[in-house]
Amino acid sequence: MSLRHKLYAYLVVVHVLAIVLMVVLLRDTPQTMLALEAALLVSLFLGLRLIGRALEPLGYTRHFHDLLQDQHYAARLQGSGDGELGELVALFNTMLERLYRERLQLGEQQGFLDRLLEATPSAVIVFDFDGNVSLLNASAQALVGTPAGAPAPCGQTLRALARADGDQGLLAQLDALPLGESRMLTGASGRRYRGQRGQFHDRGFPRHFLLVEELTEELESSEKSTYDKLIRVLAHEVNNTVAATGSVLDSLLYYRSQLAERDGEDFGTAIAAVKQRNVRLGEFIERFTRVVKMPAPELRPCALRDIMDDILYLYREPCRSRGIQIGWGRCDTAPPLALDRQLMEQALLNVVKNAMEAVEQAGGERQAIEFVLACEDGAVRLAVFDTGNLLGGVPAEQLFTPFFTTKKGGQGIGLLFVREVMGRHGFQYRLAATGDGRTVFEVIVPVVQTGFPPARQ
Repeated sequence: MSLRHKLYAYLVVVHVLAIVLMVVLLRDTPQTMLALEAALLVSLFLGLRLIGRALEPLGYTRHFHDLLQDQHYAARLQGSGDGELGELVALFNTMLERLYRERLQLGEQQGFLDRLLEATPSAVIVFDFDGNVSLLNASAQALVGTPAGAPAPCGQTLRALARADGDQGLLAQLDALPLGESRMLTGASGRRYRGQRGQFHDRGFPRHFLLVEELTEELESSEKSTYDKLIRVLAHEVNNTVAATGSVLDSLLYYRSQLAERDGEDFGTAIAAVKQRNVRLGEFIERFTRVVKMPAPELRPCALRDIMDDILYLYREPCRSRGIQIGWGRCDTAPPLALDRQLMEQALLNVVKNAMEAVEQAGGERQAIEFVLACEDGAVRLAVFDTGNLLGGVPAEQLFTPFFTTKKGGQGIGLLFVREVMGRHGFQYRLAATGDGRTVFEVIVPVVQTGFPPARQ
């Protein structure tokens, strides 16, 4: 029973008892009895009316509670003619107005934040109180390998994502990132990132988040600029020295006839050896300058299978003489791709040459190089596998950097040239150990970017 009903019942019971008592006691004086009963009825009416007015604010309070419960902040309570009650209604309406404005402001801020998260190139990963992923923006979904348009894989830990899709090595590094630290991280494909773990408070409890910014293009651009300046300075000094030395050596050959026959022969041989060394020095510098002087790719329809068949024909005999098996492991019918054949062929020649030298250096019972051309998920994938396995203990961040090599006497130019060619074409590529004793270089070209019909297998 509500308070209103209790008060009404109490008032009615008291007045009814008073009327009964008057009837019993004043039965002999009817005029007095009727006058008192009339007064009691008036008192009962006034009491009921006063209780209704006194409890009227409770009705407004209940209505206000219902509006808050249903989050109808735009609604307003109807005013009252009573001054005190009107102040209470005005107070409730002011609170509703303030809540409505704050809710509108929060909604606008949330909308701006959502658009900002989707537009930012940085990957944002937010965790719930239990450490499970609760939010991934578009860049983060691409980072973990979620297909475009697919729902975000929320509700699981980052380690679970690392075991499923995406770059497992990078996700494992992110999961181990300490709170408040910012580190340089490298994925399996050699792409480099800056990861930072932070926290914010939600309802009084801390929640973690990760910010991941890709720095591959910026770092490669900086490395290329430094490499460009260094090679230009070296090339200038070496070429000037070689040219001047060659001219002096040619002049010295005029004095050979003035020497004894035996001395003249030795003198000529020495001059020829120095000139040959100068030529090799010029060729050495030229290999470095090829990356700097690389022309812009001229894109024309070209089949990757034709390029790889030519390379296979070129390296079949050198591999056979070294006891290395080389050939196709899989070859789908792929569409022509828009690429510069000369640049791509030179880059893939470097890849196959490196694979052959790695297999020869590693040795072992099974020595093989295998080509794979596959049409998968709307893309053309070309992979070169070798059993050299020289990258098992090499950090991914060292690959495709200037002057890095795993070969004895190598110069670190081949992979840099490959990186430049693939980067200028805009192709995705990676070089990594497969984990089964092999190394793979693969390049992936989406069919939608070729401008040609999809492949038929």
